[in-house]
Amino acid sequence: MTTLRLTGHGLSIADVIAVARKGTAVALDRGAEHRVADAAKLVAKIAGGDAAVYGVNTGYGDLARVRVAPADLRALQRNLVRSHAVGVGDPLPLDVVRAVLLLRAQTLAAGRSGVRPETVHLLLDMLNRGVLPVIPRHGSVGASGDLAPLAHAALVMIGEGEAFHDGKRKSAADALRHADLRPIELAPKEGLSLINGTQVMTAVGCLALHDAEVLCTSADVIGVLTAEALRATDVPWTQVLHDARPHPGQGVVAGNLRSLVEGSPILDSHRVGDPRVQDPYSIRCMPQVHGASRDALAYVRGVLEIEINSVTDNPLVFTEEGRVLSGGNFHGQPVAIALDLATMAVAELADISEARIDRITNGHTSGLQPFLAREPGRNSGYMVAQYTAAALVTENRLRAFPASVESVPTSAGMEDHVSMGLHAALKLADVIRNTRDILAIESLCAAQGLDLLGMRSTAALEEARRVIREHVPTLDEDRALSGEIATMSDVIAREVLIAAVRSQVVGLA
Repeated sequence: MTTLRLTGHGLSIADVIAVARKGTAVALDRGAEHRVADAAKLVAKIAGGDAAVYGVNTGYGDLARVRVAPADLRALQRNLVRSHAVGVGDPLPLDVVRAVLLLRAQTLAAGRSGVRPETVHLLLDMLNRGVLPVIPRHGSVGASGDLAPLAHAALVMIGEGEAFHDGKRKSAADALRHADLRPIELAPKEGLSLINGTQVMTAVGCLALHDAEVLCTSADVIGVLTAEALRATDVPWTQVLHDARPHPGQGVVAGNLRSLVEGSPILDSHRVGDPRVQDPYSIRCMPQVHGASRDALAYVRGVLEIEINSVTDNPLVFTEEGRVLSGGNFHGQPVAIALDLATMAVAELADISEARIDRITNGHTSGLQPFLAREPGRNSGYMVAQYTAAALVTENRLRAFPASVESVPTSAGMEDHVSMGLHAALKLADVIRNTRDILAIESLCAAQGLDLLGMRSTAALEEARRVIREHVPTLDEDRALSGEIATMSDVIAREVLIAAVRSQVVGLA
């Protein structure tokens, strides 16, 4: 198995996904280890000196004026971790925790934090051997980064708190022992270096971004399936139209739609004698709406790619200059704003999908049987599935209010502006789950519409229909649909649907 070597730079979001969800092993690069060791030596030297340096021999936050005696420096770090482990709520998913450990090790590998190499090695050993800290969902305001959740991760490193290991939740001491690992005693500044930074909001954000990008392609496929079931025209997707307004995402989506319907016999039926001049916006404007979401997510990707290769500790150690500088790289605002934008982008994919669901289930607008029922009246078909989509859209709109404009001062006013970045990240993850469910509902409606229409589409779209029907049969009589929606949501999440379509279409973005 390939091992990912951390250098403190050059990490990609694909690397994060590989480690968090595919179990790729991670190690510290030899050159990075030397830089880490040099920074640790400088911190040790400063800790033994007379000058007051924040985080090394002082208290924290509003207590920064309090000088701590050399004999108490290790207790200072231990107490910092303990006092900040105040999270509440359900634990974060294990793929998120794996991403957190990776990103924490990555920022330490830059050699600007002053921790010892053995501290980074323990983080990576925990990751590779499956000792995954129990990190509660709530507690971060994104001020000095994600202090509370990162403290729960650091707590396990000193043999306290809880961790998941071998599928079981157990004490940190037991988890480390069963993994043949030993806790560490924190050296000067190490506690602060382990809890100061944006790694939790960024970990959630990286995984969510990947999932959102999967939804973008899935939305193109599912949206065009609906368009085919409604016998829509492909004229609004003509390339010259989009060349006249060359937003990158718009052009990509229009290209996807054209390639998916090229040669469709259903399109040919529209061209011969169909009295409709234009289709509704939810069909006609897919390139503009889906494309805007893609462009927003492209910006978010850029922000996250910078963040996962940044040093977000405080203070930072500059061995070249022989000094430690206190700043504010831990502040989560760049990530928070980006993730709020991502939430709005994904929510719009849901909005337009629900509009298409309403269009195809409405017998007055679809030209198909009401609610896609073979025998409407005796059967309600997909009537109430549209209600569920409407309910999820409403929840998305509530969650789309930006967290990054909220700020509640903390630490006696020292931290008087905070980012709420983890709130932005968690809201995004929730909206992605809702949107995936909405697209799952649309995929079932689109497949049912094509079944009722009794016509075949292109090879690519027939492959999409095959995948849907492989998991969910045609609705001939009313039945409970909840499990089928969940099944299709999982098919979308695992990229089964878009992989099948890509087998038929070269270059589907």
